[in-house]
Amino acid sequence: MRNCWGDFVMSNLVAKEYKCFEDIKKVRTDGSEYWCARDLAVVLDYTKWENFHKVIKRAMIACKNSGRIVEYDFPEVRKIVAAGATTKPKLDYELTRYACYLIVQNGDPRKEVIALGQTYFAIQTYRQEVADHFNELDEDSRRLVVRGDIKQWNQLLAETARNSGVITNEEFAIFQNAGYMGLYGGMTVDDIHKKKGLEIGQKILDYMGSTELVANLFRISQTEEKLRKDNVSDAQTATAVHHSVGKEVRKAIEEIGGTMPEDLPTPEKSIAQLEKEQMELLKQKAKNGQLMLDE
Repeated sequence: MRNCWGDFVMSNLVAKEYKCFEDIKKVRTDGSEYWCARDLAVVLDYTKWENFHKVIKRAMIACKNSGRIVEYDFPEVRKIVAAGATTKPKLDYELTRYACYLIVQNGDPRKEVIALGQTYFAIQTYRQEVADHFNELDEDSRRLVVRGDIKQWNQLLAETARNSGVITNEEFAIFQNAGYMGLYGGMTVDDIHKKKGLEIGQKILDYMGSTELVANLFRISQTEEKLRKDNVSDAQTATAVHHSVGKEVRKAIEEIGGTMPEDLPTPEKSIAQLEKEQMELLKQKAKNGQLMLDE
């Protein structure tokens, strides 16, 4: 479960305004991510490396003060570049996500892109922490985490589907149904709703366990990515893509010997109930003076 969640949550597809940070992200062969400092300087609108290097130095101090190893988050590299008829080494850093977060926190607050960077890297750092500790969460907490991520991905999928030609409400309903049919072996949204014994108005995603939610998160995220990469431009093709991705996810579950999503148990409590209980718990802690600021 942990490996699947790590893959899904760290896909790192984010809203359009953060795309500039995604575009310069690099991935090593071992799957670890990093950002080149000189690429980040350009995105953050620093024209002089000397000025940006000062920001990096401040971020390094913050890193050290937080108890982390500076060399891990800010590994120094030298790149060979042309200098007239000769070449010379140029200083750069392969920054971790946390290093980037510290840099934007120490950047020029007057720059709009700095504010965007602060939000982007804060979100990504939080998601990484969630992924790292996902196995330690109980089932209800896992459901809340994955369901929250699905809400964001569904918004992205809806936007990408529109850009791919899925315009009318009827087209979108058919498009959505196709994804479920692919993943659930031909079962429609109504079929799944009935199988779970839900009432009118209850959402099937709110009555899924964490394993079933993760399967749907993968279906949604991979469909969104494929629609963009393939430059799909008509509703019929987009619907076919959604169905195909759903089938591929189902095939993957089958190949690893997993339980088909329609055969997974339906939780007794809905996501809405869990959220209400969580809120009541926080209110009680606040009333008793036990609530910490980071909760």
